[in-house]
Amino acid sequence: MALERTDDAPTMRLHYATHLRLAAVPSAVSCSRMFIRQTLQRWKVPDYIDDVAELVVSELVTNAVKMTGITDPQPKWTAVKAEHVIGVQLRIIDARLYVEVWDRSTDAPVKKDPDDDAEGGRGLLLIEAMAERWDVYRPQSGGKVVWAEVLLTEPPNPPPLPAVPVRVPGETKPRGGPAKDAATTALMQRVLDGLLNTL
Repeated sequence: MALERTDDAPTMRLHYATHLRLAAVPSAVSCSRMFIRQTLQRWKVPDYIDDVAELVVSELVTNAVKMTGITDPQPKWTAVKAEHVIGVQLRIIDARLYVEVWDRSTDAPVKKDPDDDAEGGRGLLLIEAMAERWDVYRPQSGGKVVWAEVLLTEPPNPPPLPAVPVRVPGETKPRGGPAKDAATTALMQRVLDGLLNTL
């Protein structure tokens, strides 16, 4: 939890964060959805938010895999290199939920205007429709974090349970290396910046 400074006295603000690093392969999408659902259930966030957050993370992770990962639906494990890493993070500050996805590319996602027959290109349009706002955060460690903010009707209550280790299937575990370290650092920078903004 973080302290908020006011003229009267400091008050407690809810601030929860958890993250997961995954290999940048198509199965990361389903793993990130499970991570979101399990985390939000532990945090006692209303069920309807699960659906919104799962949709948002699906689109963000899909974009991250397309930008920096392997798009083959059944990649050989030997094709997954140390640079094929994405990071997924959830944060709550008071009644705002942030869904954040890091990848090593610095290229910002581009909102498209697909026609009715297009099979893709609607991801950011869906995020705009479901989230209060979204943007790109550029951490000092490199890459980018694309984030979306979803408003909660109220903060989680009672406080969330302690984190339970997330088990990731073998084909979705990232390999160690600079990209994995950069994902951890970038997501932590995002948390620290969020805490600084609450003071």
